[in-house]
Amino acid sequence: MSDITEWFRSVPLITRAWFGASVAFPLIGRLGLINFRNLILFPELVFTRFQIWRLVTATFYFPTGFKYLVNLYFLYHYSTRLETGVFDGKPADYIFMLLFNWICIAITGLLMNMQLLLIPMVMSVLYVWAQFNKDMVVSFWFGTQFKAYYLPWVILVFNFIIGGSLVDELTGNLVGHLYFFLMFKYPIDLGGRAFLTTPEILYRFFPSRRGGVSGFGVPPARRPVAPEQERGRHNWGQGFRLGGE
Repeated sequence: MSDITEWFRSVPLITRAWFGASVAFPLIGRLGLINFRNLILFPELVFTRFQIWRLVTATFYFPTGFKYLVNLYFLYHYSTRLETGVFDGKPADYIFMLLFNWICIAITGLLMNMQLLLIPMVMSVLYVWAQFNKDMVVSFWFGTQFKAYYLPWVILVFNFIIGGSLVDELTGNLVGHLYFFLMFKYPIDLGGRAFLTTPEILYRFFPSRRGGVSGFGVPPARRPVAPEQERGRHNWGQGFRLGGE
C-alpha cells in the first residue's frame, strides 16, 4: 500500500486530481454508495430539473471493466506527459485547456445525448499531446509503431474494437483539434488572431513557476507580438520525447 501511495504522490498535481476522481467515482458507483444513474448524464434532467452536477460526474464516472482500465491508463500516461512537458510550470494554462475541452465536450454531450464523458476528455488530451509530438515514433500493442500524429485515430479504432461507439473518441479528437488550432496553430503558425487566452484569474490561483520546460523544438515563424500577449502561449515545433516512449 505504501508503494501505491508513494506512486500516487509522484503523479503531477492536476493529473493526480483528475486520475483520483476518475477512480473514486466509478468505485462509488460500483460499491452502490451512490446509484450510478445519478452520476451519468441525462440531458433532459439537466434541462428540466437543473441537475447540473451530472455534467461533472459524467466526466469522471465510467463502468469498470477492461475498456475503463485502458482509458484510465491513457489518462494517466498522456496527461502526465502534457503536464510535465509543454505545460510544465504553467498549471493555469493546463487547467484552462482542460476546462475548454470539458465545456466543449459537455455541450456536445447535451446536444447528442451522451451519457458518459470520460473517454472524450481523455481523447481530447491525447490528441493535443499527439499534435505536440506528431513526428515522434510511438509503439502500440503487438509491437506496431507509427508516428504520434496517427495515435488518436489508431486508438479511436482500438476503442471501437473493444466496445466503443466511435462517437466518444471522435468527439474527443475534434475538441482536441479545436483547442490546438485556436490556441497554437492559427495564431502562431498561421499568424492569425488569438481567439483563446488563459483567463487572468487562473494565473492568480495557479501562478506559473520559473524553470519549467515550456518551449521546445524550433518555433515556426510568426508575427511579432507584444510582451503582454505572450503570456499563456508556448513555442512548439516538430515534437520531442517525453520521458521516453
